[in-house]
Amino acid sequence: MPTIAATTRSVYPPAWAALQRQLIATMNESVYPMLEKYTDDDGTLIWRDEFITRDGADDGYESFHTWPLLYILGGGDHLLPLSIKEWDAVTWQFTGYGQIHKEFEIGYDWFHQGESYIYFYYMSLADPTGQKQVARAQRFAGFYLNEDPEAPNYDPDLKLIRAPHNGSGGPRWGFSDEDPPSYGWGASMRSYGLPFHDVPGITHYDDLKDPALARRMGQAMHERLGRGDVPANLAVTSLVTNAYLHTGDEKYKRWVLDYVEAWIERAQENGGLLPDNVGLSGKIGEYNNGKWWGGLYGWTWPHGFYNIGMAAIIAASNALLLTGDQGYLDLARTQIDRIIEQGIVENGTLKVPYRYRDDGWFEYREMDLLYPVAVWNMSMATADWQRIEHLRASSASDWREVRSFRSKHDDGHEAPWLRFLVGDNPTYPEAILSESLGQVYHRMHRIREDDEDLSQANVHHWQQLNPVLTEGLVQTTLGAPQVVYNGGLLMSPVRYFDPQGRRAGLPTDVAALVPKVEAGRTLVHLVNLSPVHDREVVIQAGAFGEHRFTTARAIDPAEPGPDRSEHVQHYPGLLEARPTDDNAGQDHTTRVDGKHLTVQLPPGTEIQLSLGMERFVNQPTVAFPWA
Repeated sequence: MPTIAATTRSVYPPAWAALQRQLIATMNESVYPMLEKYTDDDGTLIWRDEFITRDGADDGYESFHTWPLLYILGGGDHLLPLSIKEWDAVTWQFTGYGQIHKEFEIGYDWFHQGESYIYFYYMSLADPTGQKQVARAQRFAGFYLNEDPEAPNYDPDLKLIRAPHNGSGGPRWGFSDEDPPSYGWGASMRSYGLPFHDVPGITHYDDLKDPALARRMGQAMHERLGRGDVPANLAVTSLVTNAYLHTGDEKYKRWVLDYVEAWIERAQENGGLLPDNVGLSGKIGEYNNGKWWGGLYGWTWPHGFYNIGMAAIIAASNALLLTGDQGYLDLARTQIDRIIEQGIVENGTLKVPYRYRDDGWFEYREMDLLYPVAVWNMSMATADWQRIEHLRASSASDWREVRSFRSKHDDGHEAPWLRFLVGDNPTYPEAILSESLGQVYHRMHRIREDDEDLSQANVHHWQQLNPVLTEGLVQTTLGAPQVVYNGGLLMSPVRYFDPQGRRAGLPTDVAALVPKVEAGRTLVHLVNLSPVHDREVVIQAGAFGEHRFTTARAIDPAEPGPDRSEHVQHYPGLLEARPTDDNAGQDHTTRVDGKHLTVQLPPGTEIQLSLGMERFVNQPTVAFPWA
């Protein structure tokens, strides 16, 4: 592959570069106190002996899911074996609870399973040749290709998954294992309201305190939510796509496209919006009095657009990844645009409805940027950027502000990152990396001070303490938003490998920044902070090599021009003039015409590259560049 050598001496290393490596080093160490306090020697969580419910296995995996992601961004070598150990430990532990069968969820909804398996997809990127990983990727996908006689999840004729709860045990009929079914009052669920508003005698959530009414609602949920297909199942497309990325087997690609296209047809039949319940005959609203709303994790209950939007983005992105056809993104665009059309303006801010029930749209709030940003990240289309700008113009908040917070999604800082990409928030890299570092310190303090009786701890306890926080690293190093949490694959314009270490991720001492992303070009700035050691980096076009670099142009730090002008006044750490070699001022353009480029970084050097790019032109794969 073509090779470019850095020649610019990093006399004053950028502050972001030092912060980035400090953040990685701190998180490398942070995993040990968490393991020591919360796990046994075999990696299992120190917890209870029994946990009898359909829910919960996802929470075990979520407690460690960012560890392999940190590894593939450039975290320590120890993170890969620890990630594998914790995956295996959680799998074994929750098998004992009865929630896992054949190393896979026995049967639960894909709103939750999607949260689990992003961990698994990261491990495919980190360890694509591991025998266990490859075998599991194919076996797990096989549960939805009806390759396991115990798991007839899929109807290949009607192109539907037979039940909202599904997995290695096949369709798991019903809403719960209670007999008779009941849905009683609970403080944690009160804010979501009623699943249905047409059950006789039940008009308010508090009515469910009556055991008889709770049984009536439970029976309705068993009948309406316990069979048929729902949009949350679109997250299965990542599981099957992941098998394709390992094998290149066309049967996985065909399944994904068949299933996504079936849902596109259902949405078109429903006026563009995804219907949230489809019966086993293929009819929309078959078990819900003909209503297109009211399915499990559907438009009415409990989250509405929150999870339907993610499911649409996940499915559309996977179909685009496999085909290069941008038209699949219309599935996600339509859901977003239809919600925006229903919006209202309050105090200068556009608020859109997230849910729909018998009397119309409700639960208005500001649209979470993860949806339009995820679509734009895939398309780089002008219209998708204009949608984002419309939301900014309709917001009363300052999009440059970096607020200090972390949810379990480990996202939420899309707005200030976007303003950085257009040159309107030049100190964002330092700000987000500092914020991330502060959050790691905060969680480490919480771990030290935690005196919870772990035998009685809530199943969510550990995920709220996980000190590995990666959003700032994904944005700065890859030029991409954080993964769509409920089951998405990592989608980014670039990815890095360490050829000397023969592993994924940035090499030790190397920092990376992507200050601009466009449809045909990505800027990458690499810095070798070591004054002693040579480093070498392979840059890949796309997380899965799905793109192609056309050219690589080394930008001289002293060179004026459009690549630099919008940042030069505000971002001297990136672009100030520094001593260079005798070739300074020349046009350093290299033809690449491939998906990989090697960059040599002598001690204490840096380089900024303008990488010409053609998008979605290669067969995607998790294989390493030297495979």
